[in-house]
Amino acid sequence: MQDFHIGKLVVVGVGLIGGSVAAALKRERLVDHVIGVGRSRANMQQALSAGVIDEMAQDPATAARDADLVLVAVPVRQTAGVLQQLPQCVADGVIVTDAGSTKRDFVQIAQEIFGSAAKNVVPGHPIAGAERSGVAAATADLFTGKRVVLTPLPDTDAKAVERVASMWRACGANVMQMSPEHHDAVFSAVSHLPHVLSYALVEMIASRDNSEELFSFAAGGFRDFTRIAGSSPEMWRDICAANADQVLRDIDAFQQALSLMAGHIRAGEMDKVEAVFAAAAKARNAWAKGFK
Repeated sequence: MQDFHIGKLVVVGVGLIGGSVAAALKRERLVDHVIGVGRSRANMQQALSAGVIDEMAQDPATAARDADLVLVAVPVRQTAGVLQQLPQCVADGVIVTDAGSTKRDFVQIAQEIFGSAAKNVVPGHPIAGAERSGVAAATADLFTGKRVVLTPLPDTDAKAVERVASMWRACGANVMQMSPEHHDAVFSAVSHLPHVLSYALVEMIASRDNSEELFSFAAGGFRDFTRIAGSSPEMWRDICAANADQVLRDIDAFQQALSLMAGHIRAGEMDKVEAVFAAAAKARNAWAKGFK
């Protein structure tokens, strides 16, 4: 890690992810100057006061001039608007990476906007988060021991990939690579679908006439299952839109599983219900043993 250092880092979207990256690099003294770009002046002022950033800016293009690296950490629907302001910076060799939860859309946008200069773009996705948002939720330890997936374009420069990988390793993360297509299929099943289910369950309960009574009796199991329904609706709306085909595929698969379970219960086939529960418990417990 001694060879890694950033002179000027631009963070577009100084929230949980962007703020945590800046905080981690600052803690390790691996960045000289951090410029934050964001929509909320109050959030940006808080980031400045907390020392997460050193300077505020409203224009990504101006902020990114002569930068070593630009991290785009905004909701995925806002990504195109940010990238459209950076063609000259990317053409001049500035490395651009992101932290979005979908990758096929980012790759397509980057190729359309930057053309051959997209060799300086490294798509990324940190597998870390929390229900809270904004710089107030940022912490230098957020990525410690967590995975970060990079999905380089076919012609992405190897040095740019290593530069971004080094940044994430400096934040304490373990870095791996996969294709954008494989990434979106994997995370639809284990991240995007669970969020859809959690939101849907809470909304179902909340829309009932006796919702107040139902919530009053909800305890630990309900809390654990619905924890992620406290996440940013804007962010998850955008993720579902960007990865719609994969999310719909997994919703269909889950509906089939529910229909099968309902059929067993309706037919009084409780041995089959137990068998499904047992298989699920075994798989879940095996996974949990290796989870950190």
